[in-house]
Amino acid sequence: MKSPSPGEKPGSPGRPAPANEASACVRRHLRIGWWSLWAFLTLGIALETLHGFKVGWYLGVANATRRLMFTLAHAHGTLLALVNIGFAVTVPWVPAWDARTRAVAGNCLLAAGLLIPAGFFLGGLVIYAGDPGLGIVLVPVGAVCLLVGVWLTARAVTASRG
Repeated sequence: MKSPSPGEKPGSPGRPAPANEASACVRRHLRIGWWSLWAFLTLGIALETLHGFKVGWYLGVANATRRLMFTLAHAHGTLLALVNIGFAVTVPWVPAWDARTRAVAGNCLLAAGLLIPAGFFLGGLVIYAGDPGLGIVLVPVGAVCLLVGVWLTARAVTASRG
């Protein structure tokens, strides 16, 4: 008898597990991860377009901070979208993961996926003498969320037997 794959109940091969909070968590992270990936890839294409048309607001020497902030928003947003997709793929492989801890980890990763790129983007909208705008304060908050979410996930995967 083959072993059940993630999402299947042991002893009932081929039948998916009933809908529960773990599967809702997986769907939420897949949905947000894929849409975020699309959005941040689109941002990257828009930035390349600004670069291609030599738009001064983006490429001017005085706007190097803006260009850096927008590039960091695109890169971090894309990476964090993939982290959320990875989280969705991980959840079914850790069936004994406490629902509350899993929810905290998932919410932290979702928050990081919003706060970090938003902080970089908002920090680049208005720059002050080469320094990013006030939106940049979201980045460290998002970074703490990211560290907590990744730590809780790594801990759950390490404790998992399977």
